[in-house]
Amino acid sequence: MNEQRFETAAIHAGQEPDPVTGAVVPPIHQVSTFKQDGVGGLRGGYEYSRSANPTRTALEENLAALEGGRRGLAFASGLAAEDCLLRTVLAPGDHLVIPDDAYGGTFRLVARVAERWGVAWSVADTSDPASVRAALRPETKLVWVETPSNPLLGVTDIAATAELTRSAGARLVVDNTFASPYLQQPLALGADVVVHSTTKYLGGHSDVVGGALVTSDAALAEELAFHQNAMGAVAGPFDSWLVLRGIKTLAVRMDRHCANAARVAEALEGHPRVTRVHYPGLPGHPGHETAAKQMRDFGGMVSFRVAGGEEAAVEVCNRARLFTLGESLGGVESLIEHPGRMTHASAAGSLLEVPADLVRLSVGIEAVEDLLADLTQALG
Repeated sequence: MNEQRFETAAIHAGQEPDPVTGAVVPPIHQVSTFKQDGVGGLRGGYEYSRSANPTRTALEENLAALEGGRRGLAFASGLAAEDCLLRTVLAPGDHLVIPDDAYGGTFRLVARVAERWGVAWSVADTSDPASVRAALRPETKLVWVETPSNPLLGVTDIAATAELTRSAGARLVVDNTFASPYLQQPLALGADVVVHSTTKYLGGHSDVVGGALVTSDAALAEELAFHQNAMGAVAGPFDSWLVLRGIKTLAVRMDRHCANAARVAEALEGHPRVTRVHYPGLPGHPGHETAAKQMRDFGGMVSFRVAGGEEAAVEVCNRARLFTLGESLGGVESLIEHPGRMTHASAAGSLLEVPADLVRLSVGIEAVEDLLADLTQALG
């Protein structure tokens, strides 16, 4: 990766032509076990596909290259990756800090799974270093950041937070799903681990579920790999292949996602039925300058609040036609959803409850004029 630009590495890293056939695309090694050349004589280190599979290896090497990390690990879902990280780094009695607008699935995993295991947690406005500092405890081992965050598009200064976290003897993990490694590389800014839902922009076509961890810490990488194998929630060969295929066009897709999202955000900002737009590319966004400093562009996610409250926001979601009503994000097609009732329903009644009048958009790569027309009619 140090010798190749991002667009080149996305196509070639971890993907040398097949040495037997010359195939330029890595084969799908749809196999559970591998013949050994004598007891313990493994060909290329492969014995059983939970432990390692050549197609998954290609994806993991590619992810590590794109994030500028030492090692990448691919999982069956983004939450499987998060679970592996939490159980590797934390033990009963430890404490972690999560954002006050974290993804609902992350909140559910922490509050309803990790807490039962004896892990304490607290929330902080991670865009404010003072809030993060106040949330730290002597037993804090992990600070969790999403930037931009889901669904309020908050922006955290990764370098400043990494310095603060390191001084407290904790590790910093950055969920880079909304940005993708094309737009932002947290490891270079001081993060210890990057987490992805590869379902989203990396896969890019709404046809695969997966997750990933990337780190430059060799010792931590070995611990994560041990837990990945011991816990077993690995990415399958075909899923790995689909994500690899998606990554090849990540750069060109993200350029279009960003351009379309900027146009959508600007149009929404001027609409009389919209009371607030959350998009870091807008100059009035409180994290605009930080995002401009640490991101190549501002991403394809936009959220906005609708005049008239919850029912009005739900009505907008139901009236949309080109924007498909559905959860998830990052595919080539545009999606619309009501976070309070859908992706973030698990946070209802908690400190992480999202505004009831909020609508979230995953802006796709269609003709932006068609997207703007659909939003205009949906807003009435």
